[in-house]
Amino acid sequence: MTFDAATFRLDGKVALVTGGTRGIGRAIAEAYATAGASVAVLARKADELDETRAALEALGARAVTVVGSAGDPDAVDRAVQACVSDLGGLDILVNNAATNPAFGPVVDVEPGALRKILEVNVEGPIRLVQAAWRAWMQEHGGSIINVASIGGIQPSPLIGVYNVSKGALLHLTRQLALELAPGVRVNSLAPGLVKTDFARALWEPDEARADAIQPLGRIGMPDDIAGAALFLASDAASWLTGVTLVVDGGALLA
Repeated sequence: MTFDAATFRLDGKVALVTGGTRGIGRAIAEAYATAGASVAVLARKADELDETRAALEALGARAVTVVGSAGDPDAVDRAVQACVSDLGGLDILVNNAATNPAFGPVVDVEPGALRKILEVNVEGPIRLVQAAWRAWMQEHGGSIINVASIGGIQPSPLIGVYNVSKGALLHLTRQLALELAPGVRVNSLAPGLVKTDFARALWEPDEARADAIQPLGRIGMPDDIAGAALFLASDAASWLTGVTLVVDGGALLA
């Protein structure tokens, strides 16, 4: 058997990426577009969605955008239906959107912040999987990728509730992989510290120090995660399900 590099291509596939206008989500959307997929993006800001759609189309992809939060059931339904009606299917779902309005110990978290984190980071992915399953994947199969965090594997100060939500997402990945096999593969990514606006409070105060404490000598860039997401979505990962791929520059080793 000869390995075929075309197994990394996504030609003819349709992908939905939540939170796909910035950071990791944007890098994943662009990687999928470059690999031949049609791409739908769900995010909250219309102006950012307009710019993202233009960028994806400039890469040669068919693209649609939907305004809304991944925690809003109506937005979830609209995004899935846009994939099926406008792009012809939904083969790849990337649950990337996340929020973290709480910064501090778990014992001090406000109830409203707790509800918001769980709504977007846990309930949202469940709703998206349910909608994608019913609209397309139950009959046609597919691949689901949950973007979690190494914080879901190892606790860290000040972002405890966020970490708990990502731990739940990692377990959800394994549960769904069992339930949806063999037609749908479900895997997750656990990024370390990545240079994004979302994680700015963790790297901006002293980026040189943040780089220095990573075993590979630097914090991550969105494209580092996008490459892993492309692999998991492609046929090159056709015998992988229920797996958490850690992409952290070796941070867990330290």
